[in-house]
Amino acid sequence: MLFQKSVSRFALALTLALTLVLAFITPTFAAEPVSTGWVGNTAIGGKDTVSYFDAKVRESHQVVEGVERFEVQHLGATWRFASQASAEKFAANPEAYVPEYNGFCSNALALGEGLIRTDGSVWEFFGDKLHLFYAERGRQRWLDGDWKAYNREAAKAWAAIVKKG
Repeated sequence: MLFQKSVSRFALALTLALTLVLAFITPTFAAEPVSTGWVGNTAIGGKDTVSYFDAKVRESHQVVEGVERFEVQHLGATWRFASQASAEKFAANPEAYVPEYNGFCSNALALGEGLIRTDGSVWEFFGDKLHLFYAERGRQRWLDGDWKAYNREAAKAWAAIVKKG
């Protein structure tokens, strides 16, 4: 009996370990990378990307969490939403709601630091585009500096990354 429990625990631990390893080495077949979590394939920390475009959300500068119940697959990632209506808006026109650089940190790209994942909690609109940041410091740099020049640098870096595919 004790031996069976030990074997079962070992098998469970081995299965979990293999699942984690496969999550890291399994290639993504999307044309462009998407900022997802280290484990799993949920985009931008599971935040509802459509909600950022709501006037009340923009004014309060809050984030809205998506839920598993309302998910849409896009660019090889799972995007979560707070409501069916939000999920349907996204599904009808994802390009209108996907953050710039598919949710990777705009500031890191501008600085030549590559693809730095974000969780959707630090964000800002520049022009009419939603940008996500790894940390508030990057957002503040863009707010206080020449965000147009930073965006040009980020766009160049993004183009090079996407081209490598």
